[in-house]
Amino acid sequence: MSFDAFLVSTGVVAVAEMGDKTQLLALMLAARFRQPLPVVAGILAATILNHLAAGWVGTLLAGIITPEWLRWIVGISFLATAVWALIPDKMEEGEAVVKPYGAFLTTAIAFFIAELGDKTQIATVTLAVKYSPLWQVVLGTTTGMLIADVPAVWLGKWVASHMNWLRAVRFVAAFVFAVLGVMALLGIGAH
Repeated sequence: MSFDAFLVSTGVVAVAEMGDKTQLLALMLAARFRQPLPVVAGILAATILNHLAAGWVGTLLAGIITPEWLRWIVGISFLATAVWALIPDKMEEGEAVVKPYGAFLTTAIAFFIAELGDKTQIATVTLAVKYSPLWQVVLGTTTGMLIADVPAVWLGKWVASHMNWLRAVRFVAAFVFAVLGVMALLGIGAH
């Protein structure tokens, strides 16, 4: 059995994710929650669901959701993430206790939304058309996503535990997501 679909999919997505907004999102969520395992599990769950949808119904969705609507959905989602990043936790940072399912659910939802219309979702549709079986493509794209984003999670945990950067990370993340949201709404950098 050949694993070309898996290997190509892993490589394409790992390279495509380098410097992507989801790496910043992984860093921000890890710094905010200080629970790397639920954050990684959320990334994994969101990626599997997103890439399965992209592989199975990506071409169908392309016919239903126009690029214009997708641009607005993504842009508004980024702006909402920017606002959310500005909201500090209600507890003091040293006292912050978040249930693991809270970190997991927040990460899963944020990653799923961030991946809508993203280059890795589009790459997954393309890879699923070109390679088979689909499970190897989805496993490969998910592995590529984890290769790129898990180090950002551990960096975010380190930043939160060794430096008093949480507030700065929140403002930088808010700024970046606001810029990405405006760019998406204006169609700048559209795929």
